[in-house]
Amino acid sequence: MLEWATEYFKQKDIPDPRHSIEWLLAETLGIKRLDLYLKYDRPLSSKELDTLRPLVKRRAQHEPLQYIIGFTEFLNAHISVSEDVLIPRLETEQLVEIILDQHPQGESLSVLDIGTGSGCISIALKMERPQWNITGIDISSAALKVARENAQANEVEIIFREADILRPENMVREKPLDIIVSNPPYITPEEKEALEPQVREYEPHLALFFEDMEKMYGQIIDYAENNLADEGFLYLELHEYYADQIMRLFDTNLWEAQIHNDYDKKPRFIAAHRR
Repeated sequence: MLEWATEYFKQKDIPDPRHSIEWLLAETLGIKRLDLYLKYDRPLSSKELDTLRPLVKRRAQHEPLQYIIGFTEFLNAHISVSEDVLIPRLETEQLVEIILDQHPQGESLSVLDIGTGSGCISIALKMERPQWNITGIDISSAALKVARENAQANEVEIIFREADILRPENMVREKPLDIIVSNPPYITPEEKEALEPQVREYEPHLALFFEDMEKMYGQIIDYAENNLADEGFLYLELHEYYADQIMRLFDTNLWEAQIHNDYDKKPRFIAAHRR
């Protein structure tokens, strides 16, 4: 099954074909992926094959692996996902790592996660910094339902609420915040057809696309200017092609901002310190 499905997925242009069948097979059998190779000659029962076949069919249609099995791992957290939320990316793990590196244990900070989606950023931060007070906001009530369930499953207390950063009149004004973090939609509609089908056809467009990038980031920066405490921090994930454009939105009299590359050496993050 491992060999057959790997070739089948290759024929269907499925990314990471071997990885896909390993996950589907391990999930079907209720074992870890490593155990597949400790039991390599184990035959599959008819019942197991009946369970596996529809999963293989869904993956062959480019449905994301994480939606099929219903979860993904994000740093130290087990994050359930559905088509109501964006699948957490490796790059976003790095965004969390940047924040943790710059804010060691011991401080009790107030944090706002704008566009929280599945809650992965808030939850990973809270698990590493339990003394932090974290709020996650999102425009999607369906996404917030997933986020609340994930917080409960990972046994952390986070406030989640519905809000739209583009309608600041409806944003609840926070007490001065120490950290604001956001991974907003940053893919332009013109790039839609260039995306892999598993992204374009399945992940929520509300979390992927925004036609006016400067408006989105400008609103977040403006909100941060009005709600961050003195010496507060703003952390952003962004489109690799528009890093310099977003940097120009920062008033250098108010901010000390720096671009950070991701693991592929692409400009992916901005860490900004309020002067």
